[in-house]
Amino acid sequence: MLKEKVEKALNEQINAEQYSALLYLSMSAWFESKGLPGFANWMYVQYQEELTHANKFFKYVIDRNGEVGLKGIEQMPTEFDNVVEVVEKTLEHEQYVTSLIDKLVDVAVEERDRATESFLKWFVDEQVEEEANVSEILDSLKLIEGKGNGLFMLDRELRQRTFVDTTQAE
Repeated sequence: MLKEKVEKALNEQINAEQYSALLYLSMSAWFESKGLPGFANWMYVQYQEELTHANKFFKYVIDRNGEVGLKGIEQMPTEFDNVVEVVEKTLEHEQYVTSLIDKLVDVAVEERDRATESFLKWFVDEQVEEEANVSEILDSLKLIEGKGNGLFMLDRELRQRTFVDTTQAE
């Protein structure tokens, strides 16, 4: 059984993951509108990943006999100035999500909920990977100044990314 404070924090994370999914879907649509199908694909895969993260939290709350409390999702941005800005915002968002996961771990530790601590380890590790992936793309974009043939080549590279539900690998 989940303690009330842990259950509340997990529900907040479910909603944060759903917001993340829709943010990335919005970014995917923006990239499509700019003729960058590779970037759009990369963001669409991010969207799918965030949904699986939300679902993993959802199932965990249910498995621990908790109650899931879904909330409405606030409006996310739909317009951006340029490709570099979108990827910078993505990195900022992933860093924010990392801070949310860290706070969630703190709640689990404070409440002495070892099962939730163990569950959250996967997300701690996942956030390291998420930030590294976005940082790599941002570094490449900065090298090519977000334009020209380099942007075309990076867009082609990002088309290759496919969705793999890593939440099921356990």
